[in-house]
Amino acid sequence: MTTISKPTLEPGDYTKYKVTLGILAAAVPLVVAVLYYFPETFRIPGAQVKFLPALNAVLNSLTAICLVVGYIFIRNKQVLQHRAMMGTAFLISSLFLISYVVYHSQEASTKFGGEGVIRYVYFFLLLTHITLAIVTVGLVLFTLYFALTQQFEKHRRIARWTFPVWLYVSVTGVIVYFMISPYYT
Repeated sequence: MTTISKPTLEPGDYTKYKVTLGILAAAVPLVVAVLYYFPETFRIPGAQVKFLPALNAVLNSLTAICLVVGYIFIRNKQVLQHRAMMGTAFLISSLFLISYVVYHSQEASTKFGGEGVIRYVYFFLLLTHITLAIVTVGLVLFTLYFALTQQFEKHRRIARWTFPVWLYVSVTGVIVYFMISPYYT
């Protein structure tokens, strides 16, 4: 019989954690926006970051795989394996976010050069990806918080939204990379 280990935090009122998570959920998209609108601000001359978009696509792919496998585990009531996969997805996504911020602190955004219908498809995917990525940060943090504090009913309720949104963001991140990669200089 599988035993479930105790969570990091016991159930209770952790208002300070919720406030911290709310601040992080707002701060992360804000940092990305600053990098987008002020690309020269944090540039380090000579930094070699051209490989990071490809790495980011790999990290997004691995996150998507972990999410799907984690979902399969929980549907089969394999809680420990689910926890391991979702923790791995969180870790990989965190690495992605660091890599993404580093890249965009050093390089200006690449312009998409496609024309016709493909241009509309690209921008639709990009805009939905960006919009949902902003939402994903908070969803993931609070889903993790509810799991760690054993608030499983709240965890399940928010995870129903977090899973498809996070999966969409991970998959569209890879698609957007492949669509824009021919235009990297």
